[in-house]
Amino acid sequence: MVDIVERRGYRRSVPGPVQSIERAAAILRLLARGSGRLGVGEIASSLELAKGTAHGILRTLQRVGFVEQDRATGKYQLGAALLHLGTSYLDVNELRSRAINWADALAARSGEAVRIGAPLDGSVLVVHHVFRPDDSLQTLDVGALLPLHATALGKVLLAYDVELTCELTPFTRRTIVARAVLARALVEVRDRGWAVDNEENVAGEASIAAPIRGYGGLVVGAIGVFGAVERICDGRPNPALVGYVRDAARAVSRDLGALRGA
Repeated sequence: MVDIVERRGYRRSVPGPVQSIERAAAILRLLARGSGRLGVGEIASSLELAKGTAHGILRTLQRVGFVEQDRATGKYQLGAALLHLGTSYLDVNELRSRAINWADALAARSGEAVRIGAPLDGSVLVVHHVFRPDDSLQTLDVGALLPLHATALGKVLLAYDVELTCELTPFTRRTIVARAVLARALVEVRDRGWAVDNEENVAGEASIAAPIRGYGGLVVGAIGVFGAVERICDGRPNPALVGYVRDAARAVSRDLGALRGA
């Protein structure tokens, strides 16, 4: 589609949106939202595309490194080149750059994996992730979008004025799906200064998070640990981990000028 613009007696054409680019972007968003890999048929069906069209776009994205194909299953996932672009953007994000050293220290001190999150379009964007310091197989979560209501990072952001606009989707039998219950939980988060997710997003996994404040005390993100529920929240949140997380959050907040602007 070409739009015609008239200006001072002459006409010029203005190119409209490029359909193939819009479709490629839709595929990348779909892979970013998904848990794991998706096949050509699944992608085509989800986006109402012809299978041949989806396959052609995927092959192009694969050539430039934006998607990768698993040889065993033939399914696709986001590629390393796209992750590099995202990380380059996140590198200029002050929250991430100021928090990296404290996140590394928190992982070493707690023995658990660490995430730093910021609000984005009704979700939590993972802007930094430190692996658990052991030899276990782990997947990098940078760029992942997590639910606000079902994670400790998200509850922290919700407790300090991030608006929840989406439905309370159940991810496990423990996910909070009643808004009144969530509201009470958020009051507790504000009262105690930290949040917990006890198998509410992933069965067998728990997390603890605390707010990161910027200039003036405004909450700009959250930092937390996550891992096996028996280590993080066996009956009740591990008090030592709560302390480590809150210490790290305060340290990042100081670097962001929270105390100077308070």
